[in-house]
Amino acid sequence: MNDYRGKRIIVTGGLGFIGSNLAIRLVEAGASVTIIDSRVPGCGANLFNIAPIVPGIDLIESCIGDVERFASALKEADAIFNLAGEISHSRSMDDPERDLYLNTVTQLRFLLACRANCPGARILYASTRQIYGKPVYLPVDEQHPVQPIDFNGVHKCAATQYHLLLARRGDLDCRVLRLSNVYGPRMALHLPQQGFLGVYVARALNGEPIVVYGDGEQLRDPVHVDDVVEVFLRAGLAPDLKSRVFNVGGPQPVTLNEIAAAAARQSGRSPIHHLPFPEHLIRMDIGSYFSDLTRTQRELGWVPSIEFEAGLKGTLAYYREHRDRYFGFTKQPELPTAARLEYPAVTQ
Repeated sequence: MNDYRGKRIIVTGGLGFIGSNLAIRLVEAGASVTIIDSRVPGCGANLFNIAPIVPGIDLIESCIGDVERFASALKEADAIFNLAGEISHSRSMDDPERDLYLNTVTQLRFLLACRANCPGARILYASTRQIYGKPVYLPVDEQHPVQPIDFNGVHKCAATQYHLLLARRGDLDCRVLRLSNVYGPRMALHLPQQGFLGVYVARALNGEPIVVYGDGEQLRDPVHVDDVVEVFLRAGLAPDLKSRVFNVGGPQPVTLNEIAAAAARQSGRSPIHHLPFPEHLIRMDIGSYFSDLTRTQRELGWVPSIEFEAGLKGTLAYYREHRDRYFGFTKQPELPTAARLEYPAVTQ
């Protein structure tokens, strides 16, 4: 952590779940942090997430595609943690052009701006295990076939390839972290489309039924956000990394039934309901998934340390303390569909 003291760091999507936790740790480590966040409705931005470090950071409210608004900050960057984008799989199927814009067009513009302004900075991109699709084998390593089952996975895959292409060309120093299901403080609990773990936490807090679709024996490897922040920090400054893509998952696989049972125990009043998969969700079900972390452990010296039940307990404690900051939001206006957005030309 001391290696970050005095470094100039940019965190895109820094008002969101993972980005805000990362920004807090960087400030604690003595880094000079600039957050770039567009606060697009539906993507989880919350100013309260960075309350512990205000006024210790610079905040630029901008889409990462509007590069002229932050070019000067890029010129000074030592490292960039790129967490901007949409993560909702179901929403990408409802509005694929919106997802295309947020996860590919803006990413390409941003990377071309980085190439022009800060080619020496290391860029860490937050990708997703969703690009693997339905696993062919378990655990899933970085060589697993890429066969996404929704538009979000396709677009995240494209953004990954932008990063890797520019890295292979020697234009940028990029690394990609493929994240499993992340949970912890600062999730956007008012947005049900941002993952089942957030839904389970919100229902546990409110004493509402926790719904498990199917038989509940599907495996996942949920990883606490503090562990995710740790691996980002290690990858941000590690010299001479052999690989450019790393899986990031939790300590061990657990079933959805076990996850639901843990949430119900922590709630003390939430029943568990098993229901058949709705038609619109069953086509996006990947069955079981958990990560092979061999490469990440070997090259970054990282292993997840927070067991799920302990991490869930701390997560619920955070939201019980700050409930009013994560519930009771009024309905926010929708982002216009991509067909109605005007795209400025992508320049070289």
